[in-house]
Amino acid sequence: MWIEVTSADVAVSRYAISPLGEAVSALRLCAGQSEATGLTPWVTRARPVFEQLRRSVPAIDALLALQRRDAYNADFFQPPPDGTAREFADELALVRSTPLARARAELARNLAGHRTPPANARRIYESPTVVDQLADGIEAAWVTLVEPDWPRLRAVLERDLLHRAGRLLAYGWGAAVADLDPRLRWVPGPGVGYLDIDDRDPRTYPLSGRGMLFVPTVFGSLMCYVEQPGPYAIVYRAAGVAELLGPPDPARPVDALDRLVGRGRATVLRALTAPATTSQLVAQLGLSLGGVGDHLAVLREAGLVTRARVGRTVRYRRTSLGDALAENG
Repeated sequence: MWIEVTSADVAVSRYAISPLGEAVSALRLCAGQSEATGLTPWVTRARPVFEQLRRSVPAIDALLALQRRDAYNADFFQPPPDGTAREFADELALVRSTPLARARAELARNLAGHRTPPANARRIYESPTVVDQLADGIEAAWVTLVEPDWPRLRAVLERDLLHRAGRLLAYGWGAAVADLDPRLRWVPGPGVGYLDIDDRDPRTYPLSGRGMLFVPTVFGSLMCYVEQPGPYAIVYRAAGVAELLGPPDPARPVDALDRLVGRGRATVLRALTAPATTSQLVAQLGLSLGGVGDHLAVLREAGLVTRARVGRTVRYRRTSLGDALAENG
């Protein structure tokens, strides 16, 4: 797949977070339909809860039976965010408002050539209440799997969002997408550039000044939205996911970085994969505000992190020395 980009698309491209998308992706991760490096501890902890959810909510299997790789997946129950600050309830209300005719058409397209779904899933697809039943399943996944960890999840996503948006505006498309995913590369050209996405779709989609919506994810992986009239969107893995689950397990052996700067400061330094505010680090790591502030002050004095004001917030980032220690410690 090729996405044609012009200079006019930079100004109108935007970044957004989808809590509903995280709920659907968390289901697929727990079911073994996808992989997420660094989240094995979370999956291990969540899987018993997921299995109970699967037994008690029939729509869970119906949602999972629709998953396809490199083929069409129905958009109505996992739409891309519209670029505004929507909460989960807002996104779910949008799903519930889907006309039945549209849902049936997308489900038929999704299932064409796909494996035969289980009987309980087929009954849901054929029901006049299919939209609400699938929405109920997503809501159950959100409440059970995602919402308890949402402050930390959101901190990682917001941090990545700010980082990527800054790179796009300051350095252009090449810098913004350079390390989004190994299957995506930027191909520059005179006046027009292209996002080359390694999949089975050979077509070219021109943005034509409408811009691209970038959606970071914790539980998901690379996914593209090119169906109109919705926005063109790319879902990509957020940076810093491996540090998502907070401070290291106390049983983890002490390493060189822990011995050099102390375990607490090492935890904060490792968490700064992308720039973050103090409050984001507090939410992500589950540490106290004072503790994180003290660690940042020491790391800054040691030349391992620096800070910069962006609007009303102060963001911390690792220096090149901090990067070297965190990545090799």
